[in-house]
Amino acid sequence: MKKIFHILLLGMFLSQVSIAKSKVSVESVIKSSFKNVSDIQPKSLILSSAQFEKVRSRAKASLKTKVYRYYDIMSVGKSISKAVLITRKVRSKKATVLYAFDQKGTLRFSEIMAFGEPPEFIPSKIWMSQFQKQTPTAKLTVGKDIPTISGATLSAHTITEGARVARAIYEIVLKDK
Repeated sequence: MKKIFHILLLGMFLSQVSIAKSKVSVESVIKSSFKNVSDIQPKSLILSSAQFEKVRSRAKASLKTKVYRYYDIMSVGKSISKAVLITRKVRSKKATVLYAFDQKGTLRFSEIMAFGEPPEFIPSKIWMSQFQKQTPTAKLTVGKDIPTISGATLSAHTITEGARVARAIYEIVLKDK
């Protein structure tokens, strides 16, 4: 009986450990990446059917939802950037990543905000940093311009696909907003 209790207790502990969440907030990530941020306005976006198809086609990725959360990043009353939260399934659990673009459409950064898979599948900060300063014309293809991660190939593909989806949403919907 005591052994069963310990196994159950260990199982409960391990199930809690497998959900990695970022210890930083969206606000702190944005403020550390952009100078003179005076306001961060959270907004929701519902893609029209036409926008949904354009985003899916441009990103070369499947989409499961038309609803997205984005942030308008302001400096002295002027929009200086947009950041898009993308949630996608890695293997059986989801990962949520924040992707931010400057006014020219350059991907400034990507930050993992939540990751449901085991911690060993979380890409390193060094790997994530390769998304910084990716131009609007970068293909963002794993195995070509984005290296794979040994032991975390699905994570690499999911995060890279998410970057393409976020960029497509930025270019098609948010760029002129």
